Amino acid sequence: MTSPTSLPTPRSQSKKPMGRMAGWFRQALLKKPKKLPFSSESTPGDVSRPTSQDSSPPLSLSSVKSPTPPPAPMGASSSGRWTKDYDVCVCHSEEDLAAAQKLVSYLEGSAASLRCYLQLRDATPGGAIVSELCQALSNSHCRVLLITPGFLQDPWCRYQMLQALTEAPTAEGCTIPLLSGLTRASYPAELRFMYYVDGRGPDGGFHQVKEAVMRYLRTLG
Repeated sequence: MTSPTSLPTPRSQSKKPMGRMAGWFRQALLKKPKKLPFSSESTPGDVSRPTSQDSSPPLSLSSVKSPTPPPAPMGASSSGRWTKDYDVCVCHSEEDLAAAQKLVSYLEGSAASLRCYLQLRDATPGGAIVSELCQALSNSHCRVLLITPGFLQDPWCRYQMLQALTEAPTAEGCTIPLLSGLTRASYPAELRFMYYVDGRGPDGGFHQVKEAVMRYLRTLG
């Protein structure tokens, strides 16, 4: 017996009247299995769920996710702090990512719940590097420059430093250099007009950086 889901092959069947042929097609369509709608509770056998690798960011981005930013307090629309997406943008070399993450964890975990931007964590996958950085700097009140031997040897970090200075050349206190693993003689000449935080202390200068950021945020009203 011929299966209703396969076309008839015998030559004699090709002479059937059009009415019987149309009826055969209707029967075949009615017998086709219906596709089940995709749901989070049940998954059809012919539909595969995306694996974690399908939605993971590029390898150059950190898997550490940004914490949920604290909600703006009542009446925050009149506060200058909430006019930008971030309180701090941390600029660092890629080899100093671990140190930058420690600084960000300290700032975000403080009582002030500072909102930090860490490029290798918060950048949009597929976004242009330069435009992502410029947008982050313009959307941040303060910029912390984690100046290390790796920072000085990286041309991209030099670009970040100059871009940070360009974004707010007259805003005193918004650019905070954190000197780590370097002597005063290695301090970049472009920053000689501003004080830096010495990272040789017991907490790596993190507390002083936090106080500098809070001091600047208070000036915003």
